[in-house]
Amino acid sequence: MTRLVLVGPPGAGKGTQATALSQKLDVPHISTGDLFRAHVAERTPLGEEAKRYLDSGELVPDTVTNEMVRERLAEDDTKGGFLLDGFPRNTKQAEVLGQLLAESGQGLDAVIQLEVPEDVVVARLLSRGRTDDTEEVIRRRQQVYLSETAPLLDYYSDILVKVDGVGEVDEVSDRVLAALRGRQ
Repeated sequence: MTRLVLVGPPGAGKGTQATALSQKLDVPHISTGDLFRAHVAERTPLGEEAKRYLDSGELVPDTVTNEMVRERLAEDDTKGGFLLDGFPRNTKQAEVLGQLLAESGQGLDAVIQLEVPEDVVVARLLSRGRTDDTEEVIRRRQQVYLSETAPLLDYYSDILVKVDGVGEVDEVSDRVLAALRGRQ
């Protein structure tokens, strides 16, 4: 069974790696961004609540995000494992995830941290050419990530697997898989 969380700064390639790894590990890739979009599109009560925050550019509150993840992890395709991308983003969410998994007698197998130097992620994000991706905004997002995620890395220190996230998609995926095999 493979129950993984993928963390890294904006621009580290989490979504790309999550997609590649979920295929190689044959587990669903669960992205909070995808959950938000699906709930909003389906106009669920959680989606309507999330939409109010998303429309104003604010973070969706933990209570809403936690409930979306709870519902998603209860689906049958997660029984053999999953790869979470974008959740948890803080220690409160990590505690909720731990409780959710404990309720079904499970735990996380590993938390994979994609390590990418700030200058590399800034260059990656600038190359996307999005109008809201100015260097100042990108560097601010990096600082927010560090302040929110540093405690999360400490929280998961016993199952944290650090992987160099610089390189071609397959190279990084192979590093992740090798690091996971090394833990067994």
